[in-house]
Amino acid sequence: MRPNLRVTAMSQSVDIDKLRVALRRMTRSNLLCLAERAIELVPRPRLGALVAGMVRLDQLADGKSGAAPLLDEVRTFHDACLRGDYYESFDVNSKNCMETSEGTDAFIAEFLRLIDKCVRGSAKGPSPPVREAFELLFQLLRRLDHDPDSVVFFADEGGSWQLGIDWRAVLPAYFRCLADGTPADGFAREVDRAIADFADYDRAKLLAAARRVANAEQKAALRRLPTGEPRR
Repeated sequence: MRPNLRVTAMSQSVDIDKLRVALRRMTRSNLLCLAERAIELVPRPRLGALVAGMVRLDQLADGKSGAAPLLDEVRTFHDACLRGDYYESFDVNSKNCMETSEGTDAFIAEFLRLIDKCVRGSAKGPSPPVREAFELLFQLLRRLDHDPDSVVFFADEGGSWQLGIDWRAVLPAYFRCLADGTPADGFAREVDRAIADFADYDRAKLLAAARRVANAEQKAALRRLPTGEPRR
């Protein structure tokens, strides 16, 4: 499984020399995820300095009036995945069976960028577009678990588990959006489905997170769900 790269201690000091050593040991996939995070954190006027000498700056001229809305970004990514834009295979042997292709690495980096953006968007308050964005991304994960080759190429066993998603952060954020205006039974059904599909091993904690954002009727519906032990 990929290590989870979520920042857990934003104020923690970092030894630069140790960081350089860690970077040299990272996989291409993790380096892509790190680069995506750097793009979000580095002030826009400094982005040119960040990539100077590695890409042609004249090809990066900003011709847009602003960033696309989150839901539009997710729809574009979702459609690209279904077209097979991220599918890139290679000849597998005993030496490279744990590797991932450039297309798979790009898919993972973009997926994690967008799911993190959904989590941040949910923190601003309930939002139907953010909920739809979550659900489009979940559709891709379910497709990945059912038929991995219809999305990307994994040399070894494929599935959503390969992405190293922090479900304790993602699902509570989704539940915040889901709770807004969703009938009680529908809320409980979708909470149960999301937990069962992606993080049944953590069911008790995630149900507790759902209860914290639920109204009285939704809480009653949640109480009718199985709790605690993962289902076989």
